[in-house]
Amino acid sequence: MNLYRMPLGALGTNCYIVVDESNQHCLVVDPGGEGERLVALLKEKGLQPEAVILTHGHGDHIGGVQAVVDAFKVPVYINKGDEEFLTNSNLNLSGAIGQPVKVTGDIHFIKEDDVIHLGEYSFKIIETPGHTPGGVCFYGEGMVLAGDSLFLESIGRTDFPGSSYEDLIDSVRHKLFTLPEETVVYPGHGPETTIGHEKTYNPFVR
Repeated sequence: MNLYRMPLGALGTNCYIVVDESNQHCLVVDPGGEGERLVALLKEKGLQPEAVILTHGHGDHIGGVQAVVDAFKVPVYINKGDEEFLTNSNLNLSGAIGQPVKVTGDIHFIKEDDVIHLGEYSFKIIETPGHTPGGVCFYGEGMVLAGDSLFLESIGRTDFPGSSYEDLIDSVRHKLFTLPEETVVYPGHGPETTIGHEKTYNPFVR
């Protein structure tokens, strides 16, 4: 398995492409923008997406979803708590910058302890509400794709509609910080970190 990071959009949102090297099938995680560029890269590398999986529904994480869906006819997985974010540009914040984002297609809802498979690899769903009501992380293969729940020595913003600082702190403390300390955290923005590092140095969650 390989993991590629591709910062996309005005906010440099980390899109992750999880690749099964045995057959070049992949999962596309949080394609936040520049959909045509992402689709071109996937085709250039001969990758075949099986699904788009979303940590949450903010516009800077879903801006490129429709391009991938239209090009590869794949389903989209998101938590039910963020369902409305896919079609409400005010809620997903894209309307505020004059570039409204809407996602339609084969939408599937994921919940705590569901598992998404890619060949022999698997990722368990961890519900981490706080940044958004339906925020989730994907845990497996020694890593956690954390979206905007946890960053290097920081956490996601909680001043948006539907956000909750208390819920996010609870999610990090009681969900993410129970993972093995060597687990690599791949966040929605910025560089990777580890659970152990964040338990020691994150000033928001001690």
